[in-house]
Amino acid sequence: MKQYSEMTTAELTALKDQLSKEYTAHKEKGKKLNMTRGVPSDDQLALCNEILTCLSSDDYKSANGIDCRNYGGLDGIPEMKKIFADLLEISPEEIIVGGNSSLAIMFDNVAVNMTHGVRDGVPWQKQGQVKFLCPSPGYDRHFSICNYFHIDMIPIAMNKDGPDMDMVEKLVSSDPMIKGIWCVPKFSNPTGIVYSDEVVKRFANLKPAAEDFRIYWDNAYAFHDLCLVAGSVPIKIPNIISLCEEAGNPNMPLVFASFSKVSFAGAAVACIASSKSNCEHIKKRLSIQTIGPDKINQLRHVRFFKDAEGVMDHMMRHAIILRPKFKLVVETLSKELDACGIAKWTEPAGGYFISFDALDGCAKRIVALCAEAGVALTPAGATYPNGNDPNDRNIRIAPTCPPLAELGEALEIFCCAVKLASAEKYLSQK
Repeated sequence: MKQYSEMTTAELTALKDQLSKEYTAHKEKGKKLNMTRGVPSDDQLALCNEILTCLSSDDYKSANGIDCRNYGGLDGIPEMKKIFADLLEISPEEIIVGGNSSLAIMFDNVAVNMTHGVRDGVPWQKQGQVKFLCPSPGYDRHFSICNYFHIDMIPIAMNKDGPDMDMVEKLVSSDPMIKGIWCVPKFSNPTGIVYSDEVVKRFANLKPAAEDFRIYWDNAYAFHDLCLVAGSVPIKIPNIISLCEEAGNPNMPLVFASFSKVSFAGAAVACIASSKSNCEHIKKRLSIQTIGPDKINQLRHVRFFKDAEGVMDHMMRHAIILRPKFKLVVETLSKELDACGIAKWTEPAGGYFISFDALDGCAKRIVALCAEAGVALTPAGATYPNGNDPNDRNIRIAPTCPPLAELGEALEIFCCAVKLASAEKYLSQK
């Protein structure tokens, strides 16, 4: 088969007619398939059902004697702190365990910095127009936080080993109104990129013009290696907290992680990790904000997982469920689109997404065609600040939730839409 770019007008017209018939047939099936967000499937959630019953009526005290039914334990129970610390390879003193959502902790941190400043410095909202650097394509909910607080977003190109650090270093060192950067360092959303050792070291050695600049290190997929099998070693990234300390920037990183895609997405535990000094400052604010987190839920997680090794054993079971889905996406895209020369996509080793690049100017058309045929996708442009993909080409594929059979049906419609939109584009240029 010829690549679309090599076809004549007559060949493209015939192809478009054929694809239009295939597309109409898909629409007539009346499917309702959803791939909008990367949520765990029912099978994944069922792996943790025992967490609902693992506490007995007289099991409510943590290792240090805290009654988890009562107030107190502001920074989390010791056992849960240790599990997070072991997973993230830091000390428990650098961990504060909170509620179920790391996104809520991030939002809260930005909100406090806007109104009260970083470590009680000058509030961001009183300094002028605050800016954040946003590696793109990236996580739409990070961008939504910036939009909510009217923070200007500066897109940063993503390379195969992480953000364009030449651009990051130049901007951070020259503009004191740049107050932060969003990072998903392992299996980035949506590309699946893992930051290289060199990139992480360059982050640690940043020389920001703003004293209140912070790295928002969202380690959302720290435990989500698709390749996990018994005896395997997860992909490692350097410890940003220790590297920043060595570089003389101990308070610069804020690390976030959660069990939202480990246990129950709506009833997990999350944490923020940073320097001991930052943690002490955050605890002072928390003592006003709350009288303690949900320690019963933390205790449930401790009883169920027991330790960090138990978490990783559990994540192997997740990987067994997810591997066939990611394999199906990659195999289907390769079979249907490789010879066409109209798209490229990532093949991540972990995380929750596959990043798909169509021909420039086609992403919105593809998403609209899929919607008409019953396949809901994340809106085109969502992976860029303000929903503005300058090339209108990136689409985030979320294969985790649908059953394998439904995923296959959705991919058939998706590939048909990609080919139809691409044929239309080349015809419009003739």
